[in-house]
Amino acid sequence: MNEKLKEQIVEAVKEDFKKRKNDRRPFENKWRLNMNFVIGDQYCDITPLGNVEDYPKQYFWQEREVFNHIAPILETRLAKLGRVKSGVSVRPNTSDEVDVNSAKFSTKLLRSICNENNLTDLITSANMWSEVTGTCFYKVVWDKNLGETVGLDNNKPIKEGDIKIIVCPPYEIYPENLSINDVEMQPSIIHAKVYTSKEVESIWHKKVKGETINVFTMSNSTVVGGLGYNSTVPKVTDSTVEDSVVVIEKYIAPTVDKPNGELIIVAGDELLYYGELPYINQKNNTKGYPFVKQVSLNVAGCFFGSSVIERCIPIQRAYNAVKNRKHEFLNRISMGVLAVEDGSVDTDNLEEEGLSPGKVLIYRQGSMPPTLLDPGKVPNDFHYEEERLLNEFVMVSGVSEIMKYSKMPANVTSGVAISLLIEQDDTRISITADFLRQAVKKIGEQIIRLYRTYGGKIRMKRIAGDNGEVELASFNANELTSDDLVFDADNELTDTLASRRSMVLELLRMGILADENGVISSRNKTRALEMLGFGNWESAMDIEQLHIKKAIKENESLKTELTLADTYDDHKLHIDEHIKYLLTEDHEKNIEHKNNLVEHIASHKMLASEV
Repeated sequence: MNEKLKEQIVEAVKEDFKKRKNDRRPFENKWRLNMNFVIGDQYCDITPLGNVEDYPKQYFWQEREVFNHIAPILETRLAKLGRVKSGVSVRPNTSDEVDVNSAKFSTKLLRSICNENNLTDLITSANMWSEVTGTCFYKVVWDKNLGETVGLDNNKPIKEGDIKIIVCPPYEIYPENLSINDVEMQPSIIHAKVYTSKEVESIWHKKVKGETINVFTMSNSTVVGGLGYNSTVPKVTDSTVEDSVVVIEKYIAPTVDKPNGELIIVAGDELLYYGELPYINQKNNTKGYPFVKQVSLNVAGCFFGSSVIERCIPIQRAYNAVKNRKHEFLNRISMGVLAVEDGSVDTDNLEEEGLSPGKVLIYRQGSMPPTLLDPGKVPNDFHYEEERLLNEFVMVSGVSEIMKYSKMPANVTSGVAISLLIEQDDTRISITADFLRQAVKKIGEQIIRLYRTYGGKIRMKRIAGDNGEVELASFNANELTSDDLVFDADNELTDTLASRRSMVLELLRMGILADENGVISSRNKTRALEMLGFGNWESAMDIEQLHIKKAIKENESLKTELTLADTYDDHKLHIDEHIKYLLTEDHEKNIEHKNNLVEHIASHKMLASEV
């Protein structure tokens, strides 16, 4: 590619980025306003010029304290979302034994990769961005610098590569069309991020001249306080960083002319990369965007989601106003308002010291002494309005007294009513939980597809077993035949430890865990104790599962050598597992394997007949 064409591509990308930045500015201001209200800077607004600015006091005596109810609402919602399980399972393409075992292994592999990337911590960070701004993104990529070292190139280690998951705040994502909701339907997406010039050289091996870049930072602002004092609160403001550059990654969706799409990476005036989309991460082995979107609340006809904080801001402003006007009334009642005849007293001294206890007040002979005006009482309307606004917080945010204060209303004593209230609370936030779960599902799909493409023919991976044991597994990436994911649980928000214990106790009372003689076996007693919390019941492996797992391993080991059954095997389970494997596999190409299986099954039957 000649230099002139490179310059044209760079200029086109920079112009496109500038246009998208201007189009997205209203959303940025809304996000900054939300962040300011969360951290306590609640005397700011979006100006007609499109900036977020603080507004000053109108009078020196004006009360301008912040009574922040948005922050606890956010913390409560984050605590609820933190209980959403991120576990997914891979569903087999068919009922064949190969696909079933492949799906089981893919599930274990997926969980191992999620643990390596600390997906739980990433989800916590993404939840914060999503709840404050309404939207957050995950970027799932294949990093060739991760994984085990497989060789050396000029004394530099060659890595086998592995999955890397990155949380991208909405500030970094610029869609082409703001009215298209789905990421996959966007004609193109720009991911813009600030790097230092040294980081650019280290990643893309090109020198780029650093500049002074505007970024968001936190600073203190004196916008709150009352009569005679001021307070500072943090706020989101613009700042600058030196020797940095904005790296613009423009992802263009596949088209008829370019079925593999395009990726253009520009930094400053340099073209860092120009080519096809790098990852096969979509259905039917096609290339697409590496981004997964998570929203707090969906907005019809808009790419970015909405936040509950946006709804709470007008209520928070009204609540601050009511509380502050109430305190101004109390100031007038406690300090008083003096009426003084002109020229009767030294007004300068009276303004400075007031009517302090024991003060000798000298006034002009023949004039009226200063008198305190009747301040009246705080109107009851302030109290009623304060209560109405608190109830409005609950209605708008979906965070009730049960969730916010962790206690039941005083007038609710029925156990059924309490259960219904808790279920209603969970229902309000389950919409956001569903968006989170869908994002985790899409992340899992991209992980399996990337591993299938770049995992290699022979790869070693530490996999966590069903009972917590760690095993080193060797596999071929082509064995990951399925990328259809399902969730492990339906709704874990209502599936609490207390509800599980209640369910187990109910089963014990009904006698379901007992045999026909009404006796509970020692094994069922152990399982019940584990489910009640006296043991790790969620990862406890049943003995039948251990036998099945042993039989599956024997199916593979019999490919190379003949082994006979052990006396402690559950012969019926082993025979069923071996026969199922024989019926679902094509063994005509490997007669030796088939004969080994048949002889192994015969040894099970012989031992079973001797019992």
